[in-house]
Amino acid sequence: MIKALSPNKVGLVLGALLVVFHLCWSILVALGWAQFVIDWIFTLHMIQPVYQIMPFSFGLMLGLLVMVFVIGYAMGYVGGLLWNFLHDK
Repeated sequence: MIKALSPNKVGLVLGALLVVFHLCWSILVALGWAQFVIDWIFTLHMIQPVYQIMPFSFGLMLGLLVMVFVIGYAMGYVGGLLWNFLHDK
């Protein structure tokens, strides 16, 4: 028997994972390492780097973290509901 998921818990976990990922990105920006990283990632994908990393902004970082948490929570919640719907008896 497949166990039902709590959509709230799935949303919280996915939201938190996205926040951690974007917090790491924000730290790279604050340290001045983000330009190298983004250029390297684009080059690995055989894409000519064209983006310029802006200076670190605490306010923008907070906005980013809130936005990705809300989006991650919503995606996780819907995913949990869908999982439960598809695995219902």
